[in-house]
Amino acid sequence: MKFFLYLQIILGSLLFSQLAHAQTHEFMLENGLKLLVKEDHRAPVVVSQVWYHVGASYEHAGITGLSHALEHMMFKGTEKYAPGEFSRIISDNGGNENAFTGMDYTAYFQTLEKSRLPISFELEADRMQNLILPGEEFVKEIEVVKEERRWRTEDDPQSFAYEVLMSTAFQTSPYRQPIIGWMNDLEKMTVTEMRDWYGQWYVPNNATLIVVGDVDAGEVYDLAKKYFGPVPKGKAPVINLRPEVEQQGIKRITVKRPAELPYLLMAYKTPSLSSALEKPEKIPEWEPYALEVLSGILDGGNSARFSSKLVRGKEVAADISLDYSLITRLDHVLTISGVPANGHTVADMEQAIREEIENMKTTLVSDSELDRVKAQVVAQDIYQRDSIFYQGMVMGIFETIGLSWQKADEYVDRVKAVTADQVQQVAKKYLVDDHMTVAELVPLPLDPSASRHAMGGSDHVR
Repeated sequence: MKFFLYLQIILGSLLFSQLAHAQTHEFMLENGLKLLVKEDHRAPVVVSQVWYHVGASYEHAGITGLSHALEHMMFKGTEKYAPGEFSRIISDNGGNENAFTGMDYTAYFQTLEKSRLPISFELEADRMQNLILPGEEFVKEIEVVKEERRWRTEDDPQSFAYEVLMSTAFQTSPYRQPIIGWMNDLEKMTVTEMRDWYGQWYVPNNATLIVVGDVDAGEVYDLAKKYFGPVPKGKAPVINLRPEVEQQGIKRITVKRPAELPYLLMAYKTPSLSSALEKPEKIPEWEPYALEVLSGILDGGNSARFSSKLVRGKEVAADISLDYSLITRLDHVLTISGVPANGHTVADMEQAIREEIENMKTTLVSDSELDRVKAQVVAQDIYQRDSIFYQGMVMGIFETIGLSWQKADEYVDRVKAVTADQVQQVAKKYLVDDHMTVAELVPLPLDPSASRHAMGGSDHVR
């Protein structure tokens, strides 16, 4: 088994090396638009992505949801193309397109046969500067967004509990705000506010254009100059960072909602890679990677501790998961969530989770466990990079949170370098009560006439 794990890492590293060292070219247009081109000649396909350095974490109280709503409106027409024409043209050329809004970015992408790349560029450059934002379309689309909020969050008890958890865990950080926005802000939003937001953030010097696929970098650069070069440079947006104040004690909240089952959420304040690079004297760069490995030890498949010990062993949890990301613009949280098994309470489940966390603090993980998790973490990253879309997405996220795309290529080596002692250190430092928020969903009787919806994700995709 140990030989197989080492073989996974070795083979994965070879594939990663091939993909990571595929030629990536960086250009800067005179108007400030950054262009990244990664040549991947395995298939005659190209993905084009435009990343704007703006998302929900750039918003302030009273205008939450504006970035996400604008993403919807980007498909509602320009001076040249009527509403819906963008999507129709891409489809007629055999491609697919979509968009998503996150806390730290808004991205638009198309996947096409490589000769169709100029079509993508022409359309994206057009709506970068010529969006109309008609009032009647705005009124209709805001109703769509409000309905999306209802079924993704307000009608879904677990999503609603997560939203309450985040708004409680964070006191000053903009991560306390939902991507889709608060309903009151959506109801008061105006098309004038949206036009101002578009004019402020949707400028070439606040965007990154990423192209991955069977292309020649020099030819892509010439195309970018032709279509995006004439877009006028905008005034550099002013970014006001709102770091989170230090939490001084555990926070507990109870959420009552019509639901079938109780639900537990635990959030620990944790650093991002961005913070580690900004404050190395307080946060060594290895810490976010150690948290990544810790996450895999607790929740990395059927052999992970949560699954093997809490779902199957003690049978205290029916379902349990952990989420942590080291690539965020500001410090975020490591979250643990789950549903207790029949015959057990939320308190039972929380106690069992706490015992596993305490064990991480007092006992070093074994070499075999560390090897297994590293193999899983590395393999997942490597094989995701086999997708040209994912290759572009990784570069886009790193660029828009303020890190160089080249930093992404360090991920595998950094994870492989994590030691058992480092895993123990981050457990002791960050998985502590003073930095924790706990939310319990207490189920109320369901309304038989109410429709049930599946739980939505944190990022929006049309």
